[in-house]
Amino acid sequence: MRVHYVGPLLAGLDHPAIRGYDASQFPPSCYLVEIGDEGGIEGPLMEGDVLVVDEQRPVGHADLVVVDLEGEQRLFKSHRIGGRLRLMPTVGPKESRWARRSDLRGVVVSQARRYGW
Repeated sequence: MRVHYVGPLLAGLDHPAIRGYDASQFPPSCYLVEIGDEGGIEGPLMEGDVLVVDEQRPVGHADLVVVDLEGEQRLFKSHRIGGRLRLMPTVGPKESRWARRSDLRGVVVSQARRYGW
């Protein structure tokens, strides 16, 4: 699933989905991404949802992770196999791939959704 970089999570960042969020509860290593149109309009992750991503948090088993693939940031679910990390797509074809540490951009630590306009 494609995600789009919004910016660092700073106090005062004005995005409709995070109004009322207390940015001080997250470490300074966090940034925001917004889920693209591949997210659809149903399910736990939907188009327009904003995710808080911690770029310094170690990736564990079953984490949602942001990965840079061919210049696009995409969302995967991690699957630990021994000392290696397998990436499982969140939507679309279920073809997994091995992770390269250099492609990992962070672990999702929170999700925000805007209701109404």
